[in-house]
Amino acid sequence: MPKAYVFTRYGGPETEALVEVDRPVPGPGQVLVAVRAAGVNPVDWKLRTGFRRPGESGDRVFPAVLGSEASGVVEELGDGVEGFAVGDEVFGNTAAGGYAEYALLPAAVTAHKPAELSFTVAATLPVAAATAYDGIRQLDLPSGATVLVTGAGGGVGVAVVQIARAFGLRVVGVAGESKKDFVESLGAVHVPSGPGWAERARAAAPDGVDGVYDLVGGEVLSEAAQLLTDRTKLVTAGAPPEEAERLGGTRVARARNAAVLDAVAHLVLNGDLTPHITGKFPLDRAGEALRTVEDGHARGKVVIEVAR
Repeated sequence: MPKAYVFTRYGGPETEALVEVDRPVPGPGQVLVAVRAAGVNPVDWKLRTGFRRPGESGDRVFPAVLGSEASGVVEELGDGVEGFAVGDEVFGNTAAGGYAEYALLPAAVTAHKPAELSFTVAATLPVAAATAYDGIRQLDLPSGATVLVTGAGGGVGVAVVQIARAFGLRVVGVAGESKKDFVESLGAVHVPSGPGWAERARAAAPDGVDGVYDLVGGEVLSEAAQLLTDRTKLVTAGAPPEEAERLGGTRVARARNAAVLDAVAHLVLNGDLTPHITGKFPLDRAGEALRTVEDGHARGKVVIEVAR
């Protein structure tokens, strides 16, 4: 039987296990993929604790496979799926977890993997890079404008900075002092996080900030909002919708379609976006991969590679 890394109930790392599971069967509109790589994201451990994505409802069935994005080779097609064939190399968002030898992907949020793109790199794009792309498009700032990015050193932040630069924006990136060189290497002006960061950001952007892409939430989001004269140019992927709306901004509206996946893949191929993969782990060390992200020390992306 195929293996998958799961959580057996809501809670901490003690709920996780590598187990054997039945091979998934694709439903209508789904593709079954033999996984080659799965990206690791903060939302993975948050879901394990009982967190629900905005708009998500219904009871979770345990054991639940961890993971929100994957790349691999199409093994089987569900009813109504068009544009894909068995043997196609693809990447996309998962329907029911990606830390596994086999995963189900909704065809609507699955894209063909360009041959020049490795499975490992492709697996990092559907969550962080696509979220980054959606938010930058949503801000709709003109070339030359200044965007402030909080949490600029994390998986999504790294993508936001690079995509913003590709769109011709000046970027001020807020991140820990230890990430200064890294953030600057992406093309951003680094502002150290911590008490007083907003004043440091004002000094780094004397002409003002035209947009804010927040990845932290809480007090950082509230302080970032005060840097703007137009609060409609505030988007967050780090706070609930109501928190953003209270400040006059909005949560990032995810497009969740193959067109965005194609767009971020081509940004990689054009040299405008590098996922900065800083950790690769085999499936039997998936727990270690998730701890790297859950502990908050990861720079860029962590990936689980599935041997075939």
